[in-house]
Amino acid sequence: MSMKFPFFKRKKPTQLQNDCDLLNVPEHVAIIMDGNGRWAKQKGLPRVAGHKEGMDVVSNTVKAAVNFDIKILTLFAFSTENWKRPKPEVEFIMRLPKDFLHTYLPGLIENNVRIDTIGDFNGLPDYTKEAIQYAKDQTKDNDGLLLNFALNYGSRYEIMRAIKLIMSDADLSKISVDEIDESTFSEYLYTNGISDPDLLIRTSGEMRLSNFLLWQLAYTEFWFTDVLWPDFSEEIFKQALLDYQQRKRRYGGI
Repeated sequence: MSMKFPFFKRKKPTQLQNDCDLLNVPEHVAIIMDGNGRWAKQKGLPRVAGHKEGMDVVSNTVKAAVNFDIKILTLFAFSTENWKRPKPEVEFIMRLPKDFLHTYLPGLIENNVRIDTIGDFNGLPDYTKEAIQYAKDQTKDNDGLLLNFALNYGSRYEIMRAIKLIMSDADLSKISVDEIDESTFSEYLYTNGISDPDLLIRTSGEMRLSNFLLWQLAYTEFWFTDVLWPDFSEEIFKQALLDYQQRKRRYGGI
């Protein structure tokens, strides 16, 4: 018998949701979750304490995304460059998915959330892969929010990988050069099958993409905040959505 997580269950619309036009929310929101280490340093704590706190904020953010009727939430959890960090910190981060899913998976299942990943999945430690694969299997038939973790992900690597796959298929006569267009190229990316992000949120005050979804963010609206990720809240999420709703997306037109 699975545990119940009433704090994650969908509730009646809050004032935050009432303020937001739920008919005009972005279908796909991507978030660069930045600032865990700085948050911990400000409080005199080890960096891993920031990552632990940030994990709990992920749960609250998923809850908010469900309540705001967002269809896809892609979270930049670990980049291909993050392996350069101290080994103990990397090992701690690699165990967070297991801790997160042990605590929150029953609630995610109950709320019809489907879990997936983008990035070099095979490059992750076995214990990380096993925990995530179990969650993928348990949620594969859900058709609510797609919770998409970018793990061991780097956009330049993704683009080079796509080029190599296209070249390989061309050599095998599975595709011709004349067939290659933007749509075809997108099919070779990790994000094949899902829409490009409508809104990108980055916390901690940094204003760069950090090798995240470079192809997919071509016409995405950007929203930056000085708030460190462990202090991110539903209220701040709502501010980003309200700002998004005031923008006019022209895609190069008038």
